[in-house]
Amino acid sequence: MSKFIIYPAIDMRGGKCVRLLQGDYEKETVYGDSPFDMAKRFADSGASWIHMVDLDGAKEKKRVNDNHVLEVAKNLDVKVQIGGGIRTEEDVAYYLEHGVDRVILGSVAVNNPEFAQKMLSLYGERVAIGLDARDGYVAVNGWLETSEVKAVDLGKELASQGAETFIFTDISKDGMLSGPNVKAIAELAEATGKEVIASGGVSSLDDIKELAEYKEKGIGGAIVGKALYTGKVELEDAVREVEK
Repeated sequence: MSKFIIYPAIDMRGGKCVRLLQGDYEKETVYGDSPFDMAKRFADSGASWIHMVDLDGAKEKKRVNDNHVLEVAKNLDVKVQIGGGIRTEEDVAYYLEHGVDRVILGSVAVNNPEFAQKMLSLYGERVAIGLDARDGYVAVNGWLETSEVKAVDLGKELASQGAETFIFTDISKDGMLSGPNVKAIAELAEATGKEVIASGGVSSLDDIKELAEYKEKGIGGAIVGKALYTGKVELEDAVREVEK
């Protein structure tokens, strides 16, 4: 039976835990000074995975908050996936060789498909593809630009190249606590035949229950950020719910 995993999110900027509204760097809330302490809290609450994002890295196109990621990977009994600022083979190897379980290729998968294919052939399921979409089209470079590529088309192409896991974000939903775009997430899972992790918009336990109903159809988990930080979702409850 398929598992549905809750991925608590830690977005890092300037070494702190923050949330941005719809990816806007001007609309930032700081939720904690230490990514490690936040990750420990999540691990103690039953998380099996932590989703980490290097926001500075995404903007500067290089690793910036990587020391915080490795600290979590080395010292806590959780799996870690990291996105943001991963642009080179050396970046991918650096994380995977230092205890990180999965790296997420985002903009680079759109801008440099050959690179994405190479990483998939080298590292297989330890590389996830982050597809961030606005109105169905892939957004790139910290969501500052929208490409001409449809998320579903890119997903199919990369699935044929060996991608096993996609992380799908509907930007219009991100940080808005307005519920996820379940239809778009399920469509991507169906089109690719691969696992899709939902990201953006999860605002309640009901949202998580609704997504988990699709686990046999390929929705393999949900990344939960703002809802945890604002107390709309208690991590223990969410983990218990999906393990039923």
